[in-house]
Amino acid sequence: MTTRAKLIAVTLDCAEPKSLAEFYSTITGFEVQYAEAEYAGIGDGVTSIYFQRVPDRRPGSWPGPDKQFHLDFRVPDVEKAVAEYVALGATRPQFQPGDGWVVLADPEGHLFCVCPERS
Repeated sequence: MTTRAKLIAVTLDCAEPKSLAEFYSTITGFEVQYAEAEYAGIGDGVTSIYFQRVPDRRPGSWPGPDKQFHLDFRVPDVEKAVAEYVALGATRPQFQPGDGWVVLADPEGHLFCVCPERS
């Protein structure tokens, strides 16, 4: 039997770990657990998102084949959340691949989806 691994965190390469940690802390409610120039982290005690400084990182094009991953977040009101996240520095790409959820890019260009709660 293969050893089971438990996902504890996702790490995003970025130019400004502290500011990106603050952005995601604001939209998720996760507490900033660590914030330095080279590395920052947020979490809720179970799940963490880390941010590692990579000064020359460039975001992938959207839509395009160089997109490597994206994060999905559930919210009670998609359009309200989108407006709030854009006010915090996210952008809403013109191309939207579906209905009911919205693709945004964080202030450094990482894509994430704002999805409705399940009924």
